[in-house]
Amino acid sequence: MKFIKNVLPAIVMLCVLSSFSLLKKTQPVYAFGISASFTDSIVYYTEIQVLDSVSLTSEGFLPKREAYSYQLKNYLENKGEANRTCMIYFSDSQKKIASEFDKISGKYKKNKTVSFKKIEKKDFQFKKPEE
Repeated sequence: MKFIKNVLPAIVMLCVLSSFSLLKKTQPVYAFGISASFTDSIVYYTEIQVLDSVSLTSEGFLPKREAYSYQLKNYLENKGEANRTCMIYFSDSQKKIASEFDKISGKYKKNKTVSFKKIEKKDFQFKKPEE
């Protein structure tokens, strides 16, 4: 009886504490998009955005990342900018994505024949693809 009184609370406590560790801690995922064309000197880019209700896979990939690229491509096609290659860059670290943005934008800004144009957040935002 004494054994049960001592062990039972310990088992209950262990179960309660382990259930908290199983809760998935989600970090925000940050992303930006770049759109370039081989036939046009304009390169479009989005601001760094927080992707809503998204978490990276265990391998560190963004689920359905091609859908985000197509969102940017469709937005630009609706604006009359056809035949563009759209890329999305993502990270769960705001510092890393800002560094990647600076690196990518620096390459385009060095080229004096390229015009680097921002797509405002009020005009375009990435949305989580349907499951």
